[in-house]
Amino acid sequence: MQNRWGRALTALVLATTVLAGCSSGEKKSDIPAVTKDPKVDSAKLTKELNVFNWTEYLPESVITDFEELYGVKVNYDTYSSNEEMHAKLKAGGSGYDIVVPEIYMIKVLQREGLLEKLDKANIPNLANLDSQFKGLPHDPQNDYSIPYMWGTTSIVINTEKIKPEEVKTWADLWKPEFKDRLVMPDDARETIAIALRVDGQSINTTDKAALDKAKERLLALKPNVKAFNNDSPKDLLLGGEVWGGVVWSGEAALVIRESDKFQYVIPPEGVTLWIDNMAIPKGAPNKYTAEVFLNYLLTPEVSARLSEEYPYGNPNKGALKYIPETDKKNPAIFPAAESLKKAESLDDLGDEMNQIYDQIWTEIKG
Repeated sequence: MQNRWGRALTALVLATTVLAGCSSGEKKSDIPAVTKDPKVDSAKLTKELNVFNWTEYLPESVITDFEELYGVKVNYDTYSSNEEMHAKLKAGGSGYDIVVPEIYMIKVLQREGLLEKLDKANIPNLANLDSQFKGLPHDPQNDYSIPYMWGTTSIVINTEKIKPEEVKTWADLWKPEFKDRLVMPDDARETIAIALRVDGQSINTTDKAALDKAKERLLALKPNVKAFNNDSPKDLLLGGEVWGGVVWSGEAALVIRESDKFQYVIPPEGVTLWIDNMAIPKGAPNKYTAEVFLNYLLTPEVSARLSEEYPYGNPNKGALKYIPETDKKNPAIFPAAESLKKAESLDDLGDEMNQIYDQIWTEIKG
């Protein structure tokens, strides 16, 4: 895994260093508005665009501005996991023009012939991406995918309820005093990965004995889990329904913005490090309009607005000057490079192993 994904990991560590060293950025209200791109062929634009994305990942204002600039109605649907999105595309006839999968799911979709090749002539703002986020192993020429946001999956705690010294490793989540007090990802690969790390296993293991042991560990963890939730874990945390849990880094960053009593913890065993990518499904009915929308999202000012509302790591080098200093100092957004040395990215394990992971997940949740 480290050989396969080492370049992606290096990119993120270096990007973290670059971002942390940038000068103070402007606040959201100071980000300039964008104008209509004169190179867009209005005659080729369709009246609608169908976007399928993660919950709380694209600001409504960004969608509205695009609609007003280009006269295109954006239909926006959401999903809660890569697997949910994959199932819908695989069933056929989804009608979606844009999806935003993680690296490993991009590989699955490519393998199954479910992605359109991008016409990069329609996406000149690809040049705004930091070079370290281009040409990664899952798509060396960026023919099928464009990095959107990156981040980690790790632990957040309410320090008024859980002392920082009480949760330093993944195994600490199993402590009985956390009964019914944790939120966890509603995601097979991410949650099984937690148990695998406790036993020193790769999160991409195909060893069935290791996976059986991980299943038993997670069944033992269930009494501590208040909810498996991808859509609004921050609401559970801020509302006091849970004391901590495992979340995506942007969710943790939003919680930390709201209250300094929360802390993001990266255990020494390592975390999941991911990049979400924009892509166009095979047979998309509005491909040209989709490419115009992708190009719009890659405009530095628009990309900065994404990070301002949903504070994940941003691969758009042009957006960096707009990122506030407070976000640069937020370890959930920009963790120290040292803490990412043992990070792993989820890989495509093939249909047979994917089914095994899905079956384990069904048994855990059932």
